[in-house]
Amino acid sequence: MKEITASMAGTVLNVFVSSGDQVNAGQEVLMLESMKMEIPIESESAGTVQELKVNIGDFVNEGDVLIVLE
Repeated sequence: MKEITASMAGTVLNVFVSSGDQVNAGQEVLMLESMKMEIPIESESAGTVQELKVNIGDFVNEGDVLIVLE
């Protein structure tokens, strides 16, 4: 099981994947907004989205788990 985590604190601006979607390494899966900047979050490895841990508008801290991959 692989986890995609937040690289910095911010608000979830957009989620580009859904549960069950296949993702590739380097694919943008989520967009955070921090200090008025948009920060893309990419998957470090390929896999299937097992669980989304956040919703649009949620505030996350650095290191929080955003998405769980199988």
